[in-house]
Amino acid sequence: MPKRNATAAVIGAGDYIGAEIAKKFAAEGFSIFAGRRNGDKLAPLVQDIEAAGGEVHARSLDARKEEEIISFLNDADKHAPLEVCIFNIGANVNFPILDTTERVFRKVWEMACYSGFLAGREATRLMLPRGGGNIFFTGATASLRGSSGFAAFASAKFGLRAVAQAMARELGPKNIHVAHLIIDSGVDTEWVRQRRLEALGPNALDNPDLLMPPSSVADAYWQLYQQPKSAWTFEMEIRPFGEKW
Repeated sequence: MPKRNATAAVIGAGDYIGAEIAKKFAAEGFSIFAGRRNGDKLAPLVQDIEAAGGEVHARSLDARKEEEIISFLNDADKHAPLEVCIFNIGANVNFPILDTTERVFRKVWEMACYSGFLAGREATRLMLPRGGGNIFFTGATASLRGSSGFAAFASAKFGLRAVAQAMARELGPKNIHVAHLIIDSGVDTEWVRQRRLEALGPNALDNPDLLMPPSSVADAYWQLYQQPKSAWTFEMEIRPFGEKW
């Protein structure tokens, strides 16, 4: 595999989407810095990337803590210039409004919005002196629609979209590509499968075309990265062909 003198940081390198993003960019020659709350859970990802000949540095990371984000991204940039930063923290919860405690609301905002701001700001700080880079944010259907039971999640995702949009307008002319990827679909994870079975019954998984493979999300991010600066996308929506919308 061709090695690049560049790092891709994945903040929120979970078992599904985040892991697939890390593996995709590693396969394309990037050194990967992967962070998630419990760094021990990154062991399978490290094994997969190294077995394929890639390079990965796994860290425990609480993205809500400014000093941890600064340290994580600075270390990535010292290893090799930070060329891509992907913010992929989820925080998807569903509570009726009267069951949404102030702690839940605040914690979801911290995870899905505030930590995205921190990541984007610190990635910008490292990329601006070099005159280029890529900062990508994972969004959801809730980025555009506040559905019943999703007051906390949607407000945080709305906020993250606003952060990304403001950054894109400011940084695009400075050759930093900021993009927001809206995943308008359930992603094929064990958690989503169980939720669909509970909500829709035993036949909920009969149609495999209604769940998005995590690798498809990673491919979408790679497409964003490859775009020429004469035709940058700010917002990309992706959904399976069988999804109603």
